[in-house]
Amino acid sequence: MNSTTKTVAYTTKNTYTTLNTLNPKTKNVWVVFHGIGYLSRYFLKYFNELNAEENYIIAPQAPSKYYLNDTYRHVGASWLTKEDTLQETENLIQYMNAVLNAESIPEHCKLIVFGFSQGVSIATRWVALQKIQCNKLILYAGGLPRELSPEGFEHLTTAEAEITIILGSNDAYITPERMVEEEKKATSLFKGRAKAIHFEGGHEIKKDIINSLV
Repeated sequence: MNSTTKTVAYTTKNTYTTLNTLNPKTKNVWVVFHGIGYLSRYFLKYFNELNAEENYIIAPQAPSKYYLNDTYRHVGASWLTKEDTLQETENLIQYMNAVLNAESIPEHCKLIVFGFSQGVSIATRWVALQKIQCNKLILYAGGLPRELSPEGFEHLTTAEAEITIILGSNDAYITPERMVEEEKKATSLFKGRAKAIHFEGGHEIKKDIINSLV
């Protein structure tokens, strides 16, 4: 079979969802990347106990939607696969830049970038490749992309950003061997600056941990 893969460029649209209202009393703006199988509007439930007046949450939407099971009722989404990863990452970064431009975050607000599960890979790529000046980078139960380097996060060192990695003790997706590997990668990428939080539980978000991060 003599096939050829070609590429075209075109304009597309994507949604994102916000929680609370950006106002003069807002102290923290969160950009939260959901895991595989989520939709952004449902992912926001994990942040609904934060002080609504002081916290404004932006939940980007992964673009690749699919039915979660054979009943064809519930829809989830995925950020990336191993297919055309570099090109898809470029598309996602353009999308995230558009989201940030649309929101016009005030300078007095602290920026918190949060990634859960697959969202960790998007959060770290966006921060590293676009040199996002966030005050906190929170990576919850996800793997760090292998292609990233410590140089991608040097701007966080100068900004004295807080970096936190959160892992459950019984996470089915993170074996003891992989946990050691991820901790080594984190030490290298963030030059030993990342704080680790371990909790009793699986591949899940605990609201009490979220609430303790502000």
